[in-house]
Amino acid sequence: MNWNRRHLLDLQSLSAEELTLILDTARHFKSLGERPKKKFPALLGKTVVNLFVEPSTRTRISFELAAVRLSADVINFTAEASSLKKGETLKDTVRNLEALQADFVILRHSASGAPHFLSRFARAHVVNAGDGAHEHPTQGLLDTFTIREKKGRLAGLNVTILGDILYSRVARSNIWALVRLGAKVTLCGPPTLVPRQLESLDPNIRVTWNLEEALRDADVVNLLRIQHERQRVTMFPSIGEYAALFGLNPARMKWVKPDALIMHPGPINRGVEIESDIADGDQSVILEQVTNGLAVRMAVLFLLNGGRSGEVAGT
Repeated sequence: MNWNRRHLLDLQSLSAEELTLILDTARHFKSLGERPKKKFPALLGKTVVNLFVEPSTRTRISFELAAVRLSADVINFTAEASSLKKGETLKDTVRNLEALQADFVILRHSASGAPHFLSRFARAHVVNAGDGAHEHPTQGLLDTFTIREKKGRLAGLNVTILGDILYSRVARSNIWALVRLGAKVTLCGPPTLVPRQLESLDPNIRVTWNLEEALRDADVVNLLRIQHERQRVTMFPSIGEYAALFGLNPARMKWVKPDALIMHPGPINRGVEIESDIADGDQSVILEQVTNGLAVRMAVLFLLNGGRSGEVAGT
C-alpha cells in the first residue's frame, strides 16, 4: 500500500496496514544506516522545524538526525528562546515558520491535542512528538519495531507495560500499535495509576495489580517512569514505596522468562522502576530502542513527503 496521510498525529487512527508500512520502511532505513554512506536525498531542499514547547533530549536529537540523514535543512526551536515566551500563540508561531518555507513541523507540547489543533490550518506536515498525556506516536512505533525485530513477529506475543499508565502518552501509543498488530497487552502498576477501565479500550488489554502475574507470561516487559510533571496530586506515598512494590529488581527477574525483552523509553530512573544491572543486562534492548528510533523517524518523514518504501529498498 501507499501512504496517503498528510500528518502523523496519533497511532489510534492508523490501520494495521499503515503501521506495517511504517515498520517495513523503517527496516529499510535501518539497513541504510549500517552502510558507510548513510545519507539519502529524499528531503533535499526541504526544511524541518523541531518545535519543542516541552523539554526533550532523545526525541529532539533523533528527529534532527533523521532529517539530516534525509538531507533536509533543520531548525531547532524551543519555547524558552522564542516569542512563545512573550505570549505569542502557537498558531502565530507556526504561521511565521511557514512564511519561512517550513515543510515539516515536529511538535512536542504539554497540551494534549496541540498537534491536532495545528493540523487544522498548517500547510506543513505536522508530526506529533508527544502531546501531554495523549500520545507519542514515534515512540510507540520504535518500541513496536524493536519487538518485531527481536521476536520476528507481534501477533500472539504477551507484552506487559509496567508503571505509570494513566499519565503516559508512551503507553497509549504502544497499546494502540500492539493490539492492532495482534499482540496481547497487560497493564500493571499501582491501582491509582492503572485504572481497571483501561480494559475497555480493547479486548486484548488486561489490567492487573499483581506484579508476579504480569511478569510471568510476558514476552516483553516495557517499563515506564513515573510522570510526576503531569500529576496534579500525588498518586502513591513515595518513590521508595513504588520501587519496593513495582520496581524490577534481580529477585523479580526470576519471574521473567529468560528470553523476554526488557524495554524502557527513557529517561531511566535507576533504582526506581529498574535496577542498573537489569537495565544494562543481556535481556535489555533499551539502547537498541534508541537506534531504532532514528530509522522509524526517517521512515515517517520519508512517507509523509510522498516517498515509497521500495525506493529505499532499492538503494
